[in-house]
Amino acid sequence: MTRLFLLIAAIGAIVVGVMQLNAQAKIAGWQTYDEAEFIMAQQKGKTIIVDVYADWCPTCRAQAPILEELRQEQASGDVLFIKVDFDDEKAFLQAHRVPRQSTVLVFNGTREVVRSIAETNRARLRGIVLGAF
Repeated sequence: MTRLFLLIAAIGAIVVGVMQLNAQAKIAGWQTYDEAEFIMAQQKGKTIIVDVYADWCPTCRAQAPILEELRQEQASGDVLFIKVDFDDEKAFLQAHRVPRQSTVLVFNGTREVVRSIAETNRARLRGIVLGAF
């Protein structure tokens, strides 16, 4: 019985580890939210695109390739792309009044200039984000 329990626990640990690696791979090329870096970028007047996502969110998964396309197009520009984990960054959500995952925010410095919630239409989401530049 003890061996079976240890085997199940080991398999569970492996599954959790793989899920964490997959989550990290999904945000490769994006900066994960760090309050100090976010504030510094705002003070420098940078354009900041924030993707509030959750791994379990189907709408977030639909938005991801569109936002990644924008990130790649703007890679040489002075635009910062940040991922905010909806399940972990409650202080950010409260400070910016973000009610749900699949929210995209665009800041010019300290000022929020665009907010999109649950938009998955490629043309509309691109237009919303690019219109903030």
